[in-house]
Amino acid sequence: MRRQEARRGRAGTGLATVGGGLVAASALLYGLPSLATFRGLRTAVAPALAGVGRADHVALTFDDGPDPASTPSFLEVLDELDVRATFFVLGGMAQRSPGLVREMAAAGHELAVHGWDHRPMLLRGPMSTYDQLARTRDLLAETTGRAPRYVRPPHGVLSSGVLAASHRLGLTPVLWTAWGRDWTATATASNVLATIEPDLRGGATVLLHDSDCTSAPGAWRSALGALPELAARCDDAGLQLGPLAEHGLRPYA
Repeated sequence: MRRQEARRGRAGTGLATVGGGLVAASALLYGLPSLATFRGLRTAVAPALAGVGRADHVALTFDDGPDPASTPSFLEVLDELDVRATFFVLGGMAQRSPGLVREMAAAGHELAVHGWDHRPMLLRGPMSTYDQLARTRDLLAETTGRAPRYVRPPHGVLSSGVLAASHRLGLTPVLWTAWGRDWTATATASNVLATIEPDLRGGATVLLHDSDCTSAPGAWRSALGALPELAARCDDAGLQLGPLAEHGLRPYA
């Protein structure tokens, strides 16, 4: 009897070890796409995912809006500059400001999916991830009459769930090649431009924020202040500044 109990105990321990290993392996595979968070790696391995586009074009993108306290200021400046951009919007923010969403689309800007809220997708399971992206896609399509084409997860952190949901929903994930670090309390227009400058070249996708809903209060003003000079630098370099729709991105496997 004691020998049988011992064998059962060893078998149970072995099964638990195997089960734990399978869970760990599944978690690793689920999170493996998050390696694309590293800009240098994704630019080298998956340039389309990074947002590398036409050699004569720079894509201008904004995250975290729409925010009635700040986004209208961006729309005004972009109109003055005659520049269109891609806004990766949060569904929760869009639901609260449908009129602003329609105004953005009417002004010629491209709207894309950033998720319903800003919780990292890596912390969500496949079903929750799909729901986040689907709800936002459907809301934008219903509000503007135009289905979005692109998706960017919060913090740029991918997961297998994001990739699978994006494929089912007909969305193309796009991250960025240059950012302004415009979310900090110490951000200014000048240091946003200085941060972007080393990566500002043909084919670049620039990330800025039109809302401080997940940033330091008022941080959006640094991005807003940087826009005229950013547009001027692109013009001086013979580069067109515009949305992802005009960026010539190639599909990636």
